[in-house]
Amino acid sequence: MKFKRNILITGGAGFIGSHVVRLFVNQYPEYHIINLDKLTYAGNLANLKDIENAANYTFIKADICDFNKIMDIFKQYQIDGVIHLAAESHVDRSIENPQLFLQTNILGTQNLLDAARRAWVTGKDENGYPTWRKGVRFHQVSTDEVYGSLGAEGYFTEETPLCPHSPYSASKTSADLIVMAYRDTYKMPVTISRCSNNYGPYHFPEKLIPLIIKNILEGKRLPVYGDGTNVRDWLYVEDHCKAIDMIVRNGKDGEIYNVGGHNEKQNIEIVKLTIATIHQIMTEQPEYRNILKKKEMTPDGQISIDWINDSLITFVKDRLGHDQRYAIDPTKITRELGWTPETKFEDGIVKTIRWYLDNQKWVKNVTSGEYQNYYENMYKNR
Repeated sequence: MKFKRNILITGGAGFIGSHVVRLFVNQYPEYHIINLDKLTYAGNLANLKDIENAANYTFIKADICDFNKIMDIFKQYQIDGVIHLAAESHVDRSIENPQLFLQTNILGTQNLLDAARRAWVTGKDENGYPTWRKGVRFHQVSTDEVYGSLGAEGYFTEETPLCPHSPYSASKTSADLIVMAYRDTYKMPVTISRCSNNYGPYHFPEKLIPLIIKNILEGKRLPVYGDGTNVRDWLYVEDHCKAIDMIVRNGKDGEIYNVGGHNEKQNIEIVKLTIATIHQIMTEQPEYRNILKKKEMTPDGQISIDWINDSLITFVKDRLGHDQRYAIDPTKITRELGWTPETKFEDGIVKTIRWYLDNQKWVKNVTSGEYQNYYENMYKNR
């Protein structure tokens, strides 16, 4: 089957990546979507069970740091677009092992850029700059953490100076700079998006919202860093994917676009809202109480949820170098491409919690490590 485009999506088995893959596979049947993922701890092919047999979808298990493999993929599939999400992405893990983040997030990105350059350059112009195949694009998905931390007021714009504070954000900043260096040096067609905190289905339960949901269902304490006043701008993952789609199709070469949800919340607000939402759902639909591992009974024989309250919160020692506040100004992408966040946090958090309540098998698989067997079971005979 001949496709109109062949798009390589890296990190497509992760949280955001799997949503991007699903959107492109379903929305563009004329595109061949090649999903490349190393399947580390947060990469889970079960995230894509619903589209794994689609005619326009191919999965490849590979490491972006393996340059020869990347070159082979560009040649075999005639890649003409890259959406690069593959990254080590958890700040706490970067504090424990900075080198892994530098290798994957910086060197891996450079590998992809150079493979694309070798595959897409068609010659030189009169000034010695490379000429490029028509329609190619390298899109780098980045983070608002590259900007550092804000005070009580103000927002990150695309002109905000880069000032990363953690090994993770420093590695993403470096990757962004390399992407722009390929733009400036080789005139490579590139774009970058920098997003705020994503939330939604399929989020690996080490991040705040899924961790709080999981701990409540297991009757555990809810750890909150410091005094809980750190502020993040929350973006529903499907809204983010729509922004990426718009940028890849219509973004201007060499431009950076900030993508934010207009949903600033303190961490403690998030935790308390999650507690209250789970309590409300289990009040209105008592059948969900059967999911609870802590089964205290009421006098009338029902599973009690009286203990699901703010007393579960426990404040723990703050993260090293913890940024106080992030907030995105998405005016540019709204003005130039027409994107706006569609999901209010109050609606998105309910959708997210209900998804986790309805998909406990997925949660069990990812927390037990069983999901790592999915690749072998699914692809061993292919």
